[in-house]
Amino acid sequence: MRWFLLKITIMVLALTLVACAAEKTARVVFETDLGDIEIEVYKNRAPLTADNFLYYVDNNLYDGEGFYRTVRPETDPRNMGMQLIQGGLLSTETVTAHIDHETTQMSGLSHIDGAVSMARDEPGTGSAAYFFISIGDNTFLDYGGSRNPDGQGYAVFGKVVKGMDVVRAIQMRKTGGPSENSATNGQILTKSVTIISAKRK
Repeated sequence: MRWFLLKITIMVLALTLVACAAEKTARVVFETDLGDIEIEVYKNRAPLTADNFLYYVDNNLYDGEGFYRTVRPETDPRNMGMQLIQGGLLSTETVTAHIDHETTQMSGLSHIDGAVSMARDEPGTGSAAYFFISIGDNTFLDYGGSRNPDGQGYAVFGKVVKGMDVVRAIQMRKTGGPSENSATNGQILTKSVTIISAKRK
């Protein structure tokens, strides 16, 4: 009986090690003027999205940019209780081409607290120039969710592992900045939070 239990334990440990080895991740630290945000990037679950994000990191494209949009329940025009912050480039010009849309159905990820996703218009129009961090449960942003008429949701590619206090502090900053889109009225920070640097850990 002891030998049988030992074999089972060894098999479980072996399977755990295989699963850990298969999960390829990278860690990125955003230094902001409100504190650090550390993100784990899932390279094998959403490879196109993750690689695009890491391209921006590795080429220092986020340095000097910022977080500029925050959504709270009272500023969600669809009254779904959405909560998030959005950041990336402060200009409207992307650096890289748009990438194919990797749905949460494909990745197995979800818009839970701390999930990091790529912003988009139509599916396949996203790039890591603009990303957002979910606060609380935003699963209506997943594939098949009710937020988007197309039902494709947004591409999750990472999760905040340290610094959600900083994320929430950004969310509570003063809004009312000018918006070029009626959907984001009341969501633009009057003063963006600067990304001092974004680097792999």
